[in-house]
Amino acid sequence: MQCYSFIKTMMIFFNFLIFLCGVTLLAVGIWVSVDGPSFLKIFGPLSSSAMQFVNVGYFLIAAGAVLFALGFLGCYGAHTENKCALMMFFFILLIIFIAEVAAAVVALVYTTMAEHLLTLLVVPAIKKDYGSQKDFTQVWNTTMEALQCCGFNNYTDFEDSPYLKENHVFPPYCCFDNVNGTTTEPCTEEKAENKTVQGCFHQLLYDIRTNAVAVGGVAAGIGGLELAAMIVSIYLYCNLK
Repeated sequence: MQCYSFIKTMMIFFNFLIFLCGVTLLAVGIWVSVDGPSFLKIFGPLSSSAMQFVNVGYFLIAAGAVLFALGFLGCYGAHTENKCALMMFFFILLIIFIAEVAAAVVALVYTTMAEHLLTLLVVPAIKKDYGSQKDFTQVWNTTMEALQCCGFNNYTDFEDSPYLKENHVFPPYCCFDNVNGTTTEPCTEEKAENKTVQGCFHQLLYDIRTNAVAVGGVAAGIGGLELAAMIVSIYLYCNLK
């Protein structure tokens, strides 16, 4: 009985933390969606290196909504000893866990396919919006500066872009010198070709592989917590009268 009470209390406590995280992500997601420039102004240097691949605001709102629902169901189910809420909590976590495993397998096995699909989506967007859309340009500039990369594949992604048409040069990040850590300006096509700065997708993959142990550890930790939460929810469910 004491074990049951302890597990029930921990279930309520940790799900309350998840609930608060969900509320926070929802608030930040709404902020990014409504007022993206101010968010980038504050967090630009710390922004994720993958921000150019997804609509961050909607992604945060979706993640926040899932955490909000999970936290609520976990707290409510454990506190009121509601079997329906606990079972819903279990199935939502199970679906998330299966989706994460499937995404990891696809990412590992079909990296080339993912790169091809992203190229079809991202490169046309660069050619269309880089230099004309302020937020889009700022996100890419922040990413290229942080990762010391150029475009999605390389400098050719910026050909026919509004930036090149207006300035007749490529972004300075495409002429980055790894030896002295400076950029060569103006970044002409000849200089960009000679510098051969790699694209951000390849740089991102390189960083992930370099930190594979840390990334794998975090992923394993998250998976372990999800499995533990599912086991606890089933334990509470089976011990309810």
